[in-house]
Amino acid sequence: MNFSRKLAAGISLIFFFIGATAQAHETQKYGGLKMPESVLVDKHGHVFVSEIGEFGKDGDGQISVLGKDGKFLVFAKGLDDPKGLAMIEQVLYVADKQRIFKIDMQGKVEVFVDTQAFPTAPQFLNDLEADSDGNLYVSDSGDLKGGGGAVYKIDAAGKVTTLIDAKQDPRIAAPNGLLMGKTPNCIMIVDFASGVLYRYDSKKAELSEEAKGFGGGDGIVQIANGDYLISDWKGGQVFRLKLDKQSAAQVDVFQDGYVAAADIALSPDKKTLYIPDMKAGELVVITLH
Repeated sequence: MNFSRKLAAGISLIFFFIGATAQAHETQKYGGLKMPESVLVDKHGHVFVSEIGEFGKDGDGQISVLGKDGKFLVFAKGLDDPKGLAMIEQVLYVADKQRIFKIDMQGKVEVFVDTQAFPTAPQFLNDLEADSDGNLYVSDSGDLKGGGGAVYKIDAAGKVTTLIDAKQDPRIAAPNGLLMGKTPNCIMIVDFASGVLYRYDSKKAELSEEAKGFGGGDGIVQIANGDYLISDWKGGQVFRLKLDKQSAAQVDVFQDGYVAAADIALSPDKKTLYIPDMKAGELVVITLH
């Protein structure tokens, strides 16, 4: 039985969990994962999680999907250190070390962008983001300490161009979390090394600091009221950021107590937050009020 039929058989309808959580206002935790880094919820409610496995060990990484029974089903395997996820027209894209993979809904894995397609050989491909035109954006966190950072744009044909890198602006130290802004030419960038949130306007080629203090900044989402949630991998926290043009940015702790809060995601209706706690091997699901 292929993966699609398993889904149809009721193995993975995650909206069951979303509905139950919304009624009970509870936090759900699902364990058994091996270094979960990123999570994505598609329009059908399927929850995909990238599992790195053992860092640096090729072939033991995989993508899993959360089942109705609270257990994870392997969706695709044989990856290396899979991290950021994005979906375009029911094709799942995965950032993995120095390459971008694409996976169809039957779990078939293909290389979409290989190492040599990048203007400079990437060191640590991390988060992925898609825009409304079908382009992908991927962060290269470099050496994670401030060297070799970059953000690349990838078109539908797999052509890679440099959006911004440390050579253009040294503030691009170890870019991690990405989120498309209100306009197609703007993207939010969370830096893992500095804990700073930047806004990059590609039309004007301008990088502006929006807020700081996010520790090992990892994932970023924007909730229904316009506030941002930003995870801190090093500090095991999720911050809430309120940006108001009339006043200074307001930052407070939204959730804490995690071992390593990685690349967070929202459900399509923005009512549920998903937090991969990497070192705890758990996916935490929280209803937003």
